[in-house]
Amino acid sequence: MFSRTTPRPALQPGFLLALAVLFAVCGVTFAQSGIPTTRPGSEPSGFQPTGTMQVAREDFTATLLENGLVLIVGGEGGLGPPSPAELYDPASETFRPTGTPALKRYFFTATRLNNGTVMIAGGFVQGALAGAELYDPATGRFTPTGSMHVPRSAHTATLLGDGTVLIAGGGASGSSHFSEAEIYDPITGTFTPTGRMKIARSGHTATLLDNGQVLIAGGQGRGGSFPSPAELYDPASGSFTLTGELNHPRQFHTATRLPNGSVLLVGGLGDGDTSAIASSAELYDPSRGTFALAGTLHAGRAFHTATLLDDGSVLIAGGLMPGAGAVLDSAELYNPSGGSFSPGGILNAARQAHAAARLSDGRVLLVGGADKIVMTSAELYSPQ
Repeated sequence: MFSRTTPRPALQPGFLLALAVLFAVCGVTFAQSGIPTTRPGSEPSGFQPTGTMQVAREDFTATLLENGLVLIVGGEGGLGPPSPAELYDPASETFRPTGTPALKRYFFTATRLNNGTVMIAGGFVQGALAGAELYDPATGRFTPTGSMHVPRSAHTATLLGDGTVLIAGGGASGSSHFSEAEIYDPITGTFTPTGRMKIARSGHTATLLDNGQVLIAGGQGRGGSFPSPAELYDPASGSFTLTGELNHPRQFHTATRLPNGSVLLVGGLGDGDTSAIASSAELYDPSRGTFALAGTLHAGRAFHTATLLDDGSVLIAGGLMPGAGAVLDSAELYNPSGGSFSPGGILNAARQAHAAARLSDGRVLLVGGADKIVMTSAELYSPQ
C-alpha cells in the first residue's frame, strides 16, 4: 500500500476495480520507463520546481480561472472536515488558501462555466456524492448549487455550447456503473435528466467536438467489462448514439481534442489490472466516426495527464506503468503532424493521480499526486 501523509477514509469494498488497483499497488520511488531521454545533470528537461501546496492531494482537480490563477480543489485525506481549496499564482509561483468546499471529494469533476465560476459535482468519500457546489473567484467562496439525480463518481462533466454542462456515467459502490446522464443549467442551478448512454460506464472520457456533440469513450462497464464501442451525445436531441469502436479497451486514460478536430486517446487500464496498462494511442475521426491507431508510447501509462500545448502537440506526463505498479517520472510529446511520440523530459518527481493545467502563458502546471506518499509538490513545464 502507499504510505500516506494524510490517510484517506476507507473506500467501500469492490468500488471500481481500477480504483482498487490504484490504491493497492506498491509505489516505486523512481520510474523504470526505459525512455531514452535526458536526465538531471545533462540537458534541461523543461520541468522546473515551483511552489508547494499547503495540503497533500491526489485524485483532485486543477482549473484555470479567467484571472490566470489555478483553482486546486479536493483530493485531501483524513476523516475530518474538508481543507480549504488553494489558488496557484503563476506570477509569484505560490499557492495560497481560498474558500473551503462543503465536502471532501475524490474522483469528482470541476467545470469552469461561462460566467467564470467553477461547478464542482459528485465524487466519492465513503460513498458516492450527489451534491454540487459553485466556486466564485470574485468572493473566494463555495456555495451549494443543486443536487444530481444520481450520486456518482468517476463520471464526466462537459461544458456544452449553450453553457450548460453534460454529466454522464460514473459509479457509486460495488460494481455499479451508470448509463444515466443529466444536464446542469447554471441559470437555474438545477440538474435535469437527459438521454441515457447506450453503455453504462465509469472512468471514461468525454470530449466536446467541433460540431457540438460529445464523444464518450472507454471506461469500465457492468459485469467488469471494458466496452470498446464509443458513443456520441447530441445536445439538440438529448440522445446518445453509438459510433466507432476503440482498438484497445481503456479506462482512466486521457482524451484530447486536437486543433484539427480529431481526438487523441492515450493509455489507460486495459482490464483493471496494472499488467494491462496500455501503451497504445488512437485517434477518433469525427467525419468518419472511426478510431485508428496513432503511434505507441515509450511507456504504457494510466492515471497520467495529457495537456494540449500552444503548438498543437500534446504533453503526456507521469502516471502508473505496467507491472509492479511503478510510478513514472517521464513525459512524452505527441506530434500530430508526424503521428508519433517523442521523449518529453523528466519530471522532478514521479507522480500519478496528479492534476495538470495549461497556464495563460503556455506553460503547464503539474501538481500533487502520489508515489509512495501523497504529495504537496508542484512543477512547471516550459515548452521548448
